[in-house]
Amino acid sequence: PMDLGPAREPVAENLNVPPEVTWIEPIPDGRIAPEGDPAEVAVARETIRLAFVAALQHLPSKQRAVLILSEVLRWKASEVAELLETSVASVNSALQRARATLEASDVTTDAPLSVDEDDAELLARYVAAFEGYDMDALISLIHKDATQSMPPYDLWLAGRDDILSWWVGPGGTCRNSRVIPTVSANGARAFGQYKPSETGEGYEPWALQVLEIENGKIVELTFFLDTKTVFPLFGLPLEFPSP
Repeated sequence: PMDLGPAREPVAENLNVPPEVTWIEPIPDGRIAPEGDPAEVAVARETIRLAFVAALQHLPSKQRAVLILSEVLRWKASEVAELLETSVASVNSALQRARATLEASDVTTDAPLSVDEDDAELLARYVAAFEGYDMDALISLIHKDATQSMPPYDLWLAGRDDILSWWVGPGGTCRNSRVIPTVSANGARAFGQYKPSETGEGYEPWALQVLEIENGKIVELTFFLDTKTVFPLFGLPLEFPSP
């Protein structure tokens, strides 16, 4: 959504679903990172993270698609060309330009992909704070310049103040949610969020939360709301009973 326009005010009137999907959907790391040698897994996951960061922040749509299909999903140029209805030469050219953009943009991963003790503690505190809807605690965990997006809506929020304003305003129905850890998505930590059911019995799927962490703070939160599609991919149930 950051590619579609500037950040807007945290009000429900700014919610809009564009006619076409214009963002990268979450993919479980296990589907695209190799199993086996830990060093190879770490390198593959860093490649995934770099590719997604570059695609989301720096590349036009065609280069974005070619980079993800080629570098992350490991498709052959001929397969990418067939999917995008273009030539192999065009695919190779787009991939070369995407790599050049990635290098010129100096895209780096400031935080390691693996969860160290500090990040694990941060994530545990985040889950407790979100489930308790403790805004004071969340302030200490989220970077002041953090962003939030909520695909399929094109609205995105810039800054911790606007994020928390959304959570206590239009997003207030998330109060008393349950947040369940799952496998990493697109090289970042992910959680299934279930909010209280409108029937008053149990919880209903609401969002796959994908969190980016840098230097001990959460810098980006993406809430993928198409739970019927993404929850099964991440092994998350579509029903969550009351404890």
